[in-house]
Amino acid sequence: MSLATISLLTIVFLFVLFLLGLEIGFAMALAGFIGFAAVVNVDAAFNLLAKDIYSAVSSYGLTVIPMFVFMGQLGASGGVARSLYDSAYKFVGHIPCGLALATVGAATAFKAICGSSPATAGTFASVAVPEMDKYNYDRRLSCGTVATVGTLGIMIPPSVTLIIYAMITETSIGKMFLAGIVPGLILALSFGLTLLAWGRMNPGLGPKGQKFSWKERMASVPPVIPVAVIFLLVVGGILTGYFTPTEAGSVGSFAVLVYLVIRGDMNFQKFVRAVVESLRIACMILVLIASANVMGHFFAVTRTPFVVADWLESLNTGRFVVMLIIIAVYVIGGSFIEHLAFLILATPIFFPVAMKLGYDPVWFGIILAVVTMIGVVIPPLGINVFVVAGVTKEPINKIYRGVYPYVIGMTICLFIFLLFPELSLWLPNYFMQ
Repeated sequence: MSLATISLLTIVFLFVLFLLGLEIGFAMALAGFIGFAAVVNVDAAFNLLAKDIYSAVSSYGLTVIPMFVFMGQLGASGGVARSLYDSAYKFVGHIPCGLALATVGAATAFKAICGSSPATAGTFASVAVPEMDKYNYDRRLSCGTVATVGTLGIMIPPSVTLIIYAMITETSIGKMFLAGIVPGLILALSFGLTLLAWGRMNPGLGPKGQKFSWKERMASVPPVIPVAVIFLLVVGGILTGYFTPTEAGSVGSFAVLVYLVIRGDMNFQKFVRAVVESLRIACMILVLIASANVMGHFFAVTRTPFVVADWLESLNTGRFVVMLIIIAVYVIGGSFIEHLAFLILATPIFFPVAMKLGYDPVWFGIILAVVTMIGVVIPPLGINVFVVAGVTKEPINKIYRGVYPYVIGMTICLFIFLLFPELSLWLPNYFMQ
């Protein structure tokens, strides 16, 4: 049996395990183990499995993940999101769809301390949707908005998704953080423009809220300042080399904790809940990474990435079309499989393809981040939609209808980033020559 046949059968077996309901991490480890055993031998496969799992759980470099996850969970469990939302609401709440615009603005600021997309969606589903209900906002708009703005956590630093991509591809985390800022702000702007256009076409979807004086608006700004300071502390510490990424995550977590204690928004129960949730998420990611290492070694021994690269190159369609094919694979796969799992699974295959085509690894990571943002809000497994549905008890199909207008804007932004790589590379090239 040829290596290509074994690779294909192993990938098919992996997706069969997914469909049977086996946890994604265990499915990848099992498929990789069986495939490696078929190519080499069983003893080598057992040795590979042990080494890959040990290297994942004992790696100091991977401690960056639980640190930033913990930072985000602390921010989500405290009252930071509500303060940011209240401040944004006082500035723009009086215009049509103003409360939804406030949600976009607050979520963009909230990303400075929370890199989790589902956590952001769940937090603002509990904060913003009840406020929009008071002004008779259509639930399609309100729920669709909070589900979509949560995706900014994938792009705007400190993003766990960008950290994982950087670790898989051995790219600088600092460069990925810088590269995500401009595209993240452009995507947030696209959400705002979508709301303005939507509100103009159907004013009844988002009635005007209360108008505040400038004195009241300026009084709401101080709670936003510590968030900006923490963001500059974390990202600036990495960029200047003063902190390693792990140390930056630790400093950021401590700073958020101190801030919440001073504000009176943290108690023992919230702290324990943040710790437990952080451990759960971090353990899930570590299992995914360990399993992806097993699959990665199987792909290496079968030369799957190079076979895929040669096949795509043989199509003679140009590298832009090849990139569109890669994007289509990520969109489809990410809509069926948990977004981090598919990113970890597919990147070792397609990253060498992108490098062979001459693309910049930082830019390629930003493109994958945008694609991942789309994947977490489209059917059939838009995880952010399910999170918002769980909080608001709104039907899934209604939330999806509220998401689709934003997906159009995200798709337009994706093509802009494809055509103008400088938007992603300007900051990292300027600050990290």
